[in-house]
Amino acid sequence: MGTSLLHLAAIVAGVVGSVALAGWVARLVFGSARLPAPLRRRREPIAPAGRPLELVAADLRRLGAQLARVPAGAPMARRRGLQAAYDDVLVEAARLLEVPHALDAVPPGRPRDVERLRLQAALGDAGLAVPD
Repeated sequence: MGTSLLHLAAIVAGVVGSVALAGWVARLVFGSARLPAPLRRRREPIAPAGRPLELVAADLRRLGAQLARVPAGAPMARRRGLQAAYDDVLVEAARLLEVPHALDAVPPGRPRDVERLRLQAALGDAGLAVPD
């Protein structure tokens, strides 16, 4: 009699467990249940590749205006620093808009000035309002 009670308990437990599992699977499929935390796939938020394009464009306008207003007698270090900052922001804008460039590979001087003008025109063609 003891073994038949054990068999009966095992059958009842199997039926109740199967019904409970089927209900949980149905809730999972229809969206009212969630997987346990260790089984869930973690979705890490995708971090942006860089600063927003709006901030980069604002920096281009600000640095372009500062470069245009450098007085004639200002120290050369000031002009070169502003020009380097402007070039860095131009390269960042080109990366965000996927515009090919060689500004960071060209040595300072006339070739770099030409590449800067070419990159400004290319960014303008890509839809970014770049100051002259």
